[in-house]
Formats: sequence, structure tokens, C-alpha cells
Amino acid sequence: MTLIRPLAALAILAASAFPAHAADAVFPPGLRLGMVPLVGLSTAKTFPGFESEDGSVKVLITELPPAAYGEVVSAFNSNPAGANGVKQDKIETPAGLAYFTTESGKADDTPVKRYSMIVPGAGFSGYVAVQIPENATKIYTDEAVRQMFASATTRRQVSAEEQIALMPFKITDLADFKDIRTLAPGSSIILADGDESTGYESRPFMILGLIGATPQAADDRARFAQEAALQIPGVRESRITMSEPIRINGQQGFETRIDGVSGKDKVPVTVVQWIRFSSGGASLRIIASAPRDRWQAAFTRFRAVRDGIQPKG
Repeated sequence: MTLIRPLAALAILAASAFPAHAADAVFPPGLRLGMVPLVGLSTAKTFPGFESEDGSVKVLITELPPAAYGEVVSAFNSNPAGANGVKQDKIETPAGLAYFTTESGKADDTPVKRYSMIVPGAGFSGYVAVQIPENATKIYTDEAVRQMFASATTRRQVSAEEQIALMPFKITDLADFKDIRTLAPGSSIILADGDESTGYESRPFMILGLIGATPQAADDRARFAQEAALQIPGVRESRITMSEPIRINGQQGFETRIDGVSGKDKVPVTVVQWIRFSSGGASLRIIASAPRDRWQAAFTRFRAVRDGIQPKG
């Protein structure tokens, strides 16, 4: 598509069939956006959303930053007629006014129809991408997809237990962090004293996640850890104050600390990055930040969370 193409690229796929009532909305695990899946669709096994039994019809549901909704609304308003064969429309939903597009395309060599929808949420934008093979469009019609979109609804929050259960590791100590938010289902999560509405930077928070292949040689790991720490998003004027190898739960790791400023108010912060290296597969990366005047108390909590992370199974 033209207008929501960047969002669709972030999402990849999605799908449809006739919905029932808003009360029957299904929320993919860890997400605040849900809807009534169309007939013949069930919870997808490899992505958040729904799919047909043969996997050809797909509905992907995800969350985007809150500003994404306004950007799409502006794009619609500036070009209400659409372009390049992309049809634009909007519909009222329990979540709010949704904007969506319809277009034809190809998935490999298969002709498909694609739909993309965005709705407002509290602290996020809900996004849905639907992909339907052309040979299934007599069942999954434009009207069927529209009805599914019309059932879109949001929930205020997702329980910490539900979000943590999606992670590939156990978090056994939350160290009194109350705001738990999935950043990427199954791969990263934030624990914070602040929240999306007030901002995270002015209070202690942690991001726990997995990263791909990491270096095996000690010197390479040191360089990798330092470069990663200096590229932490949102931290500016960064200066490394400590960087050294450590053991984390019996595994080789690296601790790097930086001082910098964060957020629009340029809050002076100290940030620690821990990487627990894995000889094969993904390594654990923890980023923990606190205003400099709260660092000592926050660091004790950060370590409690770090040391309580255990493998599943």
C-alpha cells in the first residue's frame, strides 16, 4: 500500500470471515487490541493474531507507538481519494474511529487481497494487517473483513502474569515494579515505576530481552558490549563509566555502565547494561536506567530482577 505501507511492512500479513458480537472479541496473548475473528479462523501459532487451518488466510494484530494513529489520519486527510489502487475507508469501532485500506497484491506468486487497519488506544495505536488469497475472497469478502474490523476493541491492561508467560525465560522477582509492558511479544518486556502516560525516563525502569548471535572471544565481547551500551535508544550524551566481564547466574556476562541524559527534560541518568552470553542461540540483554539521584536504591532492585531470571522448563 501507499499510506500504511511502512506499518504493513512492520506487520507482514493478516485475514478474515463473518464476526459475531463485540463481547466475543479475542485478544492475542500480551496485546491490548482484540476483535472477533472471522469464521474458520483460530489463534495463530507463530504470530499474534488469527489464521485459517491451512495458514493461507492471516490476521496479524500488533501494537504501534501512540503517534502512529495520528500519522495515518493525517495521511488519509491529505489524500482522501487514495492512490495507486489503494482504497481508503474508515469505520466506527468500540476502540474508536478506525482507518483502513484495501489493495490487491501478490504473496510470492499468489494473488492476494490485503487490508490494513489502525485504531487509537490508550498509550498505543492498534494495528491489524489482513492477507487473503484471491481464491478465498468469495468467503472472506470485503464486507466480512469490514465487520471484523468493526468489532475491534481494546482492554485497559494486560496482567503481568500473562505478559511474563510469553517470555522465553522466567522472571521470579519483579522487585516491586508495578508497570509491566510487553515491547515485543515473546522477546522483550519493560518493568517500570513510571508508565506510558507519564514517561519512563524520570523513574527507574528495566528492559529485558533477547538478542541474536553474540561474539565468543573475550575481547570481542567487551567491544560488543560497549558499542551496544553507547547505542541505547533514548540516552544522549553517553559516557561509559565502567565496563567489565562478570558472571551472571553462573554464565559468562558483561556489565557496562554509562552516564547520560534521557527524555525531553534531559533527566540525568545512570544506565547499566548486562549481557548474559550464550554459546548458542540468543543471549539475554538487560538495560536498566534510573535518575542519578535514585541510582543506589534502584541498582539493588535491578540486581534482584537480574538474578531472578531463570530458564524455563
